[in-house]
Amino acid sequence: MSKRLVLFPLPLQGHQTPMLQLANILHSKGFKISIIHTHFNAPNPNNHPFFRFHPIPKTLLDSKASIADVIGLLNELNEKCVGPFREVLAQIVSEIGGVACLISDAMWHFTQGVADEFMLPRLVLRTSNPSSFVAFVYMSVFRDKGYLSSKGDRLERLIPELPPLKMKDIPILGTCDLEATYELVRDMIEKTKASRGVIFNSFEELEGPALATLRQDLQIPVFAIGPFHKQARPFSSSLLAHERDCISWLDCHAPKSVLYISFGSIASVDEADFVEIAWGLANSKQPFLWAIRPGLVRGSDGPAPLPNGFLETIAKQGRIVMWAPQDEVLSHPAIGGFLTHSGWNSTLESICEGVPMLCLPCFGDQMVNARYVSDVWKVGLRFENGLKREDIEMATKRIMVEKEGIEMRHILAYLKQKASLSIAAGGSSFTSLEGLVSHIFSF
Repeated sequence: MSKRLVLFPLPLQGHQTPMLQLANILHSKGFKISIIHTHFNAPNPNNHPFFRFHPIPKTLLDSKASIADVIGLLNELNEKCVGPFREVLAQIVSEIGGVACLISDAMWHFTQGVADEFMLPRLVLRTSNPSSFVAFVYMSVFRDKGYLSSKGDRLERLIPELPPLKMKDIPILGTCDLEATYELVRDMIEKTKASRGVIFNSFEELEGPALATLRQDLQIPVFAIGPFHKQARPFSSSLLAHERDCISWLDCHAPKSVLYISFGSIASVDEADFVEIAWGLANSKQPFLWAIRPGLVRGSDGPAPLPNGFLETIAKQGRIVMWAPQDEVLSHPAIGGFLTHSGWNSTLESICEGVPMLCLPCFGDQMVNARYVSDVWKVGLRFENGLKREDIEMATKRIMVEKEGIEMRHILAYLKQKASLSIAAGGSSFTSLEGLVSHIFSF
């Protein structure tokens, strides 16, 4: 008789997608899957006919928490979900029975206490990468040493405990409520350590040192079984509608000639930076595909205000869409570079498709990801000091047409091969997944 797993994704695009990918991977290993979810950003059950879906009440967000304040949203969800989540979990256990374990997003730290009430083992999925999670684990050290209040020139200093990270790369710098962010991170780490193991969407050959550090510091099993998207059954988990005709537009372009630009589902930029990006792209003379979703420009919920004359200038050069099927775009032969906010899903997808990156991190783990892309893996460039159109133009040319980009593609070809080998029989992620399955059966 196959065992049932209960999964609880965080209702944000960058968290929900990998959790559903993990559900597909585990389903392929013979597990039955139940998904508990909020009505806020609910997944579409029609895309997952083999799973059972269990919504929790609509009343969770009466105070209208917004993705514009991610920390406030996460803290509110952790507070308001406790009772409703407990009720739904109790219903699943009583009606279906035979639940092997709960797998919840690391940010759902309250679920550890609820799982303990049911004497149900809890595994954690951390949807960012091991290297950034190390920085979160060190947050109390950073706080005690005063790094979190760094300003001015001090932001450029290396962190002695975690080179090559700089003070400005600490995941929570720049937030409007530092204390609330610190408390959220503290609770996440504490409850992860109390769990029965943590799962990462990465692989040993890419992040071996970070994984070794976490195994020592957390003292729980650590499973690196990525890349998820190369193992899961294809499905759509996008919270925005794709504009698929951009693929036929890419078909008309030469190999590695187009720069793709996307900042994910919640990252935003100031209007001044948005204008500089626009004119930098235009001035580069390189073909580009730009996904401009509502809310991309900070303070604007509607379409982004493109500068006067921009559309006329780039009429034959660029294509603008609201949202693109990113997995298909990055794997398209025409794509030669990716201007990204450095979210982990985007970063890993770019590595797996061999696409050099221009990194414009906005908050959280994106800061660490961008530093690793530029300084450790050396497969992209990071914008360091402000954002000028000249910088955008120059950086675009560096990765698209100059020797630097060619060298990055050589490194990426190696990493792409390592990613493929990791999930093949006998590979590191394949073996780690087998270990995860055995671990679940041991409960």
